Amino acid sequence: MSAPLLRAEGLHKAFGSTAALHDASFAIDAGEVVAVMGPSGSGKSTLLHCLAGIAVPDQGRVLYGDVDLGAASDAKRSALRRTDFGFVFQFGQLVPELTAVENVALPLRLNGVARRPAEATATEWLDRLEVGDVARKTPGNISGGQGQRVAVARALATRPRVLFADEPTGALDSLNGERVMELLTEAARETSAAVVLVTHEARVAAYSDREVVVRDGRTRSPELTR
Repeated sequence: MSAPLLRAEGLHKAFGSTAALHDASFAIDAGEVVAVMGPSGSGKSTLLHCLAGIAVPDQGRVLYGDVDLGAASDAKRSALRRTDFGFVFQFGQLVPELTAVENVALPLRLNGVARRPAEATATEWLDRLEVGDVARKTPGNISGGQGQRVAVARALATRPRVLFADEPTGALDSLNGERVMELLTEAARETSAAVVLVTHEARVAAYSDREVVVRDGRTRSPELTR
């Protein structure tokens, strides 16, 4: 059996005297969608941040292929977040001064792609996420549902190997949330991206292949997280 694309072993992470993770483990394969569930304050987002190399665990390790993210330099982790990892957050976090197409093209431009091909790729992704009609509008002139689809297009434009989605529908009504999840998971599966989906909503977790539950900083036993 091949090794997981991304895995975490025995993660401990504390903020001051508050333990956020305690012996947490996780694994995900390419093309798999895994929902990380649990109540607010359970450690879900901290687990995601460690998996993405945004935070470094106090103990344990996170392995992306043969790369130990905790031992990697800041520059190496930053490079992976530009090339191999994509991110969708609850409120989209689009750059307000840029149009939708410029927002989607931004990670490509940061990776050295020239403006014209970057915006051509961005346009393709906006069309795929059904928001091609807002390509020249700024975030303040589109709806929340449209903005979140733009954020998903931006996350997928670099064709990441792992997509991290932290409460991606938390700011949307149920109808828009359902459509965002349909489009996100469909596009990710077509590109064989692994999706780490942090949510506390069962209707969102229903789009995953399996669930990992985090409570008090602990994940379920290893055989249930793989």
